[in-house]
Amino acid sequence: MASNPSQKCCFEGVYHEGPSTGKYIDLFGVDTYVAGEHLNHDKVLVMFTDYFGNHFNNSLLIADQFAKKGYKVYVPDILFNDAVHPDKVEQLDRVTWLSNHNEQRTKPLVDKYMADLRREINPRFLGVLGYCFGAKYAIQQINETTGNAITAAIAHPSFATIDEVAAIGKKPLLISAAETDPIFPPELRHLSEDKLKEIGARYQIDLFSGVSHGFAVRGDLTNPEVLYAKEKAFYDQVYWFDHLSKQT
Repeated sequence: MASNPSQKCCFEGVYHEGPSTGKYIDLFGVDTYVAGEHLNHDKVLVMFTDYFGNHFNNSLLIADQFAKKGYKVYVPDILFNDAVHPDKVEQLDRVTWLSNHNEQRTKPLVDKYMADLRREINPRFLGVLGYCFGAKYAIQQINETTGNAITAAIAHPSFATIDEVAAIGKKPLLISAAETDPIFPPELRHLSEDKLKEIGARYQIDLFSGVSHGFAVRGDLTNPEVLYAKEKAFYDQVYWFDHLSKQT
């Protein structure tokens, strides 16, 4: 494994206040939040969310931030209208919920969505973002032979396999990791790094001290270390996509 299955930390976090500025549309039959609707399709990002889904304000604010940097961002519902509600985590049967959101169900939805987007919209530059649950599917979308995206940026991944990492070939991958993370612990981080070296991938791995799993989306922003890590991860992603979009 490149990262472990989800644990309790994947269902925890702090709500971020602020108005979102995008809108919801039906895109290829999938409920989708669009940030930067006014922008053309020169530079497009698709964000695959964590368990709180594409109506979770924290994720929407991140999408809006990318739109301010010139990216049209689509955030599809990859949870089948069954996102975890932040106020109902304690009552959630995680085992049952996860079994209802397995790869056999989720991957076909993601694959079709990305294929439709590539065919119907055909942006010049198409990158993917993945956080926690969504990171696995972002990695799959830069598979060297079957992926639809040019590059991926992920943070605190869960459920990703080392075979999925190996299959990216030369497609660039940015990973933002937390110092304290039972899902992506040092041994799996090093395993992933070794595999990326082995295949000659273009990659970057950033490790942030003082933060735990979920920091890039659900961290406590009143904590200066968490705030720094979240913002730095975002700006790393922007710089990553900016650099690669110029080479497309």
